[in-house]
Amino acid sequence: MTIPTIPPISRRHPVNRWHILHAVEVIRRGGVIAYATEAVYGLGCDPRNSSAVKRLLQLKQRKPEKGLILIASAFEQIEPFILPLDTKTQKRIDKTWPGATTWLLPVRPEVPHWITGGHKKIAIRITAHPQASALCEALGGALVSTSANRHKQQAARTTMQVRRIFTDQLDYILPGKVGAQDNPTEIRDAESNQTVRAS
Repeated sequence: MTIPTIPPISRRHPVNRWHILHAVEVIRRGGVIAYATEAVYGLGCDPRNSSAVKRLLQLKQRKPEKGLILIASAFEQIEPFILPLDTKTQKRIDKTWPGATTWLLPVRPEVPHWITGGHKKIAIRITAHPQASALCEALGGALVSTSANRHKQQAARTTMQVRRIFTDQLDYILPGKVGAQDNPTEIRDAESNQTVRAS
């Protein structure tokens, strides 16, 4: 395997470097992976790769118009996707990041519809999950994050459950452990501060 040239993974992340490097290579090749998040395993790919996103949606049996969540390890990674935030909104989301809150933020008009579903807001989270954060850090950008399940079915919480659902349809399953949350992260609208999905 050719080891990709990527920024070094921060020492604060207690994760296996080889697994992260391999996952990054798969993503950069346009692959779809599964990886642990705060509550469940997620499916992920490069949000700018339309073919990868289309395949992910087909695997999940999710309608494109619903849009997708992006996760990142730093605010700089999400800036290409969102419009500038006012001070009040910035302070509001800063109190929860890194963390398990997903925010609906105003999206830049050039962001692809296969991510937004045609909506004027995009769902984004700066994750505090050590492995998911390390993955974004090594990738150097945001990553698609949607629960590893078929539409309306229970999401996987272990690598074994991921394999049972998707058999050999994924390009890589990143070994890891989900966080302590019982339910997927809450989603809140940054403009109104209203909860769209409770955790």
